[in-house]
Amino acid sequence: MNVTLRQLRYFTALAETGSFGRAAEAVHVSQPALSQQIKEMEAQLGLRLVERQPRGAVLTPAGHELLAHARAVLGEMARLEQSARWREGLGGRLSLGVIPTVAPYLLPVALPLIRSRNLRLELRIHESKTERVLDALEDGHLDAAVIALPAGRAGLLEAPLFTDHFLLAGNAATLAGQGAALSPKALDPERLLLLEEGHCLADQALEVCALRRADTRVDLGASSLATLAGLVAEGFGLTFLPEIAVASESAAAPKLALRRFAEPQPARTIALVRRTATPDDGWFSTLTNILRDAGESRLKEAP
Repeated sequence: MNVTLRQLRYFTALAETGSFGRAAEAVHVSQPALSQQIKEMEAQLGLRLVERQPRGAVLTPAGHELLAHARAVLGEMARLEQSARWREGLGGRLSLGVIPTVAPYLLPVALPLIRSRNLRLELRIHESKTERVLDALEDGHLDAAVIALPAGRAGLLEAPLFTDHFLLAGNAATLAGQGAALSPKALDPERLLLLEEGHCLADQALEVCALRRADTRVDLGASSLATLAGLVAEGFGLTFLPEIAVASESAAAPKLALRRFAEPQPARTIALVRRTATPDDGWFSTLTNILRDAGESRLKEAP
């Protein structure tokens, strides 16, 4: 029996996509080539791993068991490769995950800082919701991730970058009747617009308001802060806007009005996280300092 790493990668892609076609695209091979490798692996193991159905592929019980082992093996290989890459500090290839409510505001400032320090770095950015970013980090597909704490998972090292306060966003008319001492819990839930489910910012906004999603206005399914900012600027309710996004969204939506909450202001902590098992040798602290400087620079632009 001689199962290869390539076969394990192909099999994992198939399990994650549920389709031979999508799996082949994910690993950049033809569909017949991927299918042949899966068949060879089944023959080598003497097990049926996949049920081939008209609408896709479904793992058998043996396939699910193998998937857990495949992910463990590929994760260890990724950690071995990282160990070799980071021997000389921050250089080589870095795969960084960033949540969508941070990426468009932090990265345009952070990337020039990285270039200005002449770091030998090939940076690959993966922007996705928190759970997907953390899954990719745990599986070894990412080296580090920028998220809002808490991560809620074991085996991660967290380096706080900055505190990102929430402001109430609307237009002049919608903010006019909110009172002098603005409190999240005093907001009318029927006027509150949130990002679609799965964004940690929406969950944090509900938490500080002591609300459930069912208490809020009709969910518009907005997937970006830019969409929400544009809507509330035109009078369609209120939303929470993090400080890091204020300069960009205010410039894009001239009618946008903002107010700070009374102390203690609601906020989130943005952090850089990595697996505790990942070797450091200085790259993590270097990246932490760069991202912290970029974040603090952005926050100074908020009113």
